[in-house]
Amino acid sequence: MAILKWDPFKDLQAIQEKIDRIFEESLRGRDLATGLWTPAVDIYETDDAIVLEAELPGMNEKDIDVRVEDNVLTIKGERKIEQERKEENYYRMERYYGAFQRSFTLPSNVETDKIKAEYKKGILKVVMPKKEQAKPKQIKVEVKE
Repeated sequence: MAILKWDPFKDLQAIQEKIDRIFEESLRGRDLATGLWTPAVDIYETDDAIVLEAELPGMNEKDIDVRVEDNVLTIKGERKIEQERKEENYYRMERYYGAFQRSFTLPSNVETDKIKAEYKKGILKVVMPKKEQAKPKQIKVEVKE
């Protein structure tokens, strides 16, 4: 049997890590500075466009505002509680309601006047086409003898 040296600070550190994890989980998706919730987004690139997909479940498209101004894409809106219920009747409430806003600086190769947005099955999809010169071009190599 090995003799282990007791380190009281190791136990305190483990407790602190658990408290931190609980605190982070309770605040996930919420911006403390503004009180707004933050929907998750995926941004990816195709040959022809840059695509942003945002999770906005349970929203009506009339409550979503997408706009481009000064080369910044801004998505904002509000998810409303459908039925008024008193908080004391809840056992647990994990979904966020209220206003949100996300802004993204667009790269210079995006054609801002051709951006399109669609909302389907709780996902907002914003397609930002690339300018023609920004697309990769295949150059044929000629062989000379």
